[in-house]
Amino acid sequence: MKRRRTYTTTRIIMIGFLVGIALGTFLLMLPISSADGKWTDFYDALFMATSSICVTGLATVTPAVHFSLFGQFVMLVLIQFGGLGIVTFTTVLLLLVGRRITLADRLLIQDAYNLDTLSGVVRLTLRVVKGTLIVEGIGAICYMTVFCADNEIGATHGIWISIFTSISAFCNAGLDLLGDSSLIPYRDNVMVNFTTMLLIILGGLGFPVWWELMRVMRLKRKCSRSRWKALNLHTKLVVAATLFLIFGGMLLVLAMEYDNPDTLGNLNWGQKLQASLFQSVTLRTAGFATIAQSSFRHATCLFFVLWMFIGGSPSGTAGGVKTVTMVVILASVLSTIRGKKDTVLCHRSVTDNAARKALAVAAVSFSAFFVLTLALMFVQDGDFLDTVYEMVSAIATVGLSRGMTATLHAGGKIILVLAMYLGRVGPISMALAFNVEARERNLKPAAGKVTVG
Repeated sequence: MKRRRTYTTTRIIMIGFLVGIALGTFLLMLPISSADGKWTDFYDALFMATSSICVTGLATVTPAVHFSLFGQFVMLVLIQFGGLGIVTFTTVLLLLVGRRITLADRLLIQDAYNLDTLSGVVRLTLRVVKGTLIVEGIGAICYMTVFCADNEIGATHGIWISIFTSISAFCNAGLDLLGDSSLIPYRDNVMVNFTTMLLIILGGLGFPVWWELMRVMRLKRKCSRSRWKALNLHTKLVVAATLFLIFGGMLLVLAMEYDNPDTLGNLNWGQKLQASLFQSVTLRTAGFATIAQSSFRHATCLFFVLWMFIGGSPSGTAGGVKTVTMVVILASVLSTIRGKKDTVLCHRSVTDNAARKALAVAAVSFSAFFVLTLALMFVQDGDFLDTVYEMVSAIATVGLSRGMTATLHAGGKIILVLAMYLGRVGPISMALAFNVEARERNLKPAAGKVTVG
């Protein structure tokens, strides 16, 4: 029963996103969704619907110019849907219409959040939605202090842009209504930069980490060290990996681009630090940019590819193979090199099942990236680095581009649509599908000897 229930949840998530993409494509194609009142090309509508619901951020058209207020609203709903997830979104709708949450619904929620118990799953879902709305609301208010005061935007339109940008940033979508230059005009604006970074980080941490951090903060502990010890292993790994990737990435960007006149070279020290930090944070599958990605050196972009592939943390709004996945893989490799039987993290052993899951997710994601990159190179002419950058951005649901998105043909758009869908649904589905305890068997095949390495 548990095995059947797990695969049912996986199918529901996959089908739910497909239905959302289909509905979003139809709505974005309608004349009412475009600013000029004409039908939108099918491939562009499909691409934008997929990019929105898969919270990627790549765009073949400029949302601020091409879409009407209705079309932008459709995109915003798709972004919120993709950020919260099919299970959470559906549960909230059922509660709003007054339908009773059945045992089957509760089992879906339990699987979606990888919970150990059915107790309080509906309450947890409501906490996720409530926390999301509060954070997005605060972010929108912070944006309003800048966008509403901008004479070129206007107060009324500034409110709409602030709401859209806040939801997009929290959901790690990277789509905005500021034109085709993302946040580049606000590169030196402290409020816009730090509001965006905080929203990206909070969305990428994952909801279970939120509750665990708040639980520990309420404990009566005298020092931060004792609070750290009180955290569960998952939260420790997420926090440590997130801090390392953010600040390690910032230092690498600063070192590699310090004297590049096209990126950081002409900035003062404060601006260099802020721009480097923002770039490191947005690589966590956010998709916003304060510096044109094509201006970075090739060596720097190669490092960006790795950071984008890793992505955010499990059960959050970010994509990628996830931080905990990479930490577990690295720990397993080090344990093997050192000749140790067990994989140990923070004085806790990691189960072999968890290590196999991590390796499977990373291997399948990389295989999909490799195959789809070859396919994109076959149908679309382009620079090698630009193609790799575009594909890892799509499959890790990042949304950063070196300018290739605007040049895509129909075949290239379809391949990237598939990449965005697999990037958003694939790792989630694999994690759920692998979250099945192997049934005990009385008979075990005889061991065979193989040579590795």
